[in-house]
Formats: sequence, C-alpha cells, structure tokens
Amino acid sequence: MFFMALASAFLLRKGSGGWVPVHIPQLLWVNTAILLASSATLELARKRLAHSDLNGFRKLWQATTILGVLFLAGQLLAWRILAGQGIYLATNPASSFFYIFTGAHALHLLGGVCALVYVARRKVDQGSVGLGVAAEVVSYYWHFMDALWLFLLALLYFGK
Repeated sequence: MFFMALASAFLLRKGSGGWVPVHIPQLLWVNTAILLASSATLELARKRLAHSDLNGFRKLWQATTILGVLFLAGQLLAWRILAGQGIYLATNPASSFFYIFTGAHALHLLGGVCALVYVARRKVDQGSVGLGVAAEVVSYYWHFMDALWLFLLALLYFGK
C-alpha cells in the first residue's frame, strides 16, 4: 500500500507541471539483472532443499544473499552517480521521487537480506517452523521485492 500511495502521488505530481525528469543511471539495469538472478538462485536453493540436499541449498541460499547485497551496493553506487551529476533528493520533484522509491525499496530489500541471513543460520530442526517453511516464506517476500522493483523501475523509466 505504501508504494501504491507513492506511485499515485508520483503520477499526480508529474501531471501538475514543472517536472524535470531524472535520467536513470544505466547501472539500474545491471542491478535489475542481479536482483532477477537472485530470485533464480533462491528458487534453485528451494529445489535443493526439497531434494534434501542441505549443502546445495546453503550454497545457493548464500549466493542469493550475496546477490541481494550486490544489488544494495549497486543502489548506493547509482545514488552516488546521480549526486555526482548534482542530482539530489531536493533537486526537483522527480529526483525526490526517485530517491524515495529506490531508498524505500532498498530498506525493504535490506530486511529481506536479514531474513535470508536468518534462514541460512538456522539449524534444520530449530524452532516450531521448519527450515522448508522458513525458506518458503522468505522466498515469497523476496520475489515480491523483485516484482515491486520491476514496477518501480518501469514507473520511473516510462513516467519520465
């Protein structure tokens, strides 16, 4: 709901004049590929777990986590690229929305990385929720973050 409210505000504000579009750094396309690759490794990890290959699961789960961290590092680099061009949060409404969208998504994705780390560090039989259920729940969140990123990127790209 938070992101949909922001998207509505974005579209309304964009239509009211004085809009100076932000040139999206090319790095965001690389970040998108990294995030999509992380979903693929996550699903491969879940398949390994379903086949009782705990070692394979852990390796692929760790790859997913590393890719998530790489995405976040890429976002920081993209913000630095924009700052190097003199584009900041308060430069204009378009830049404000860019930073708010990408920053809020990054915070949510950081929560996902924390969840990935939590699942990776669990013992197989730890707690009342099994490893398979924990992995499945985290995967729903992670895939939602991917889909949300695609939506936000499309909004920023086509909403120029």
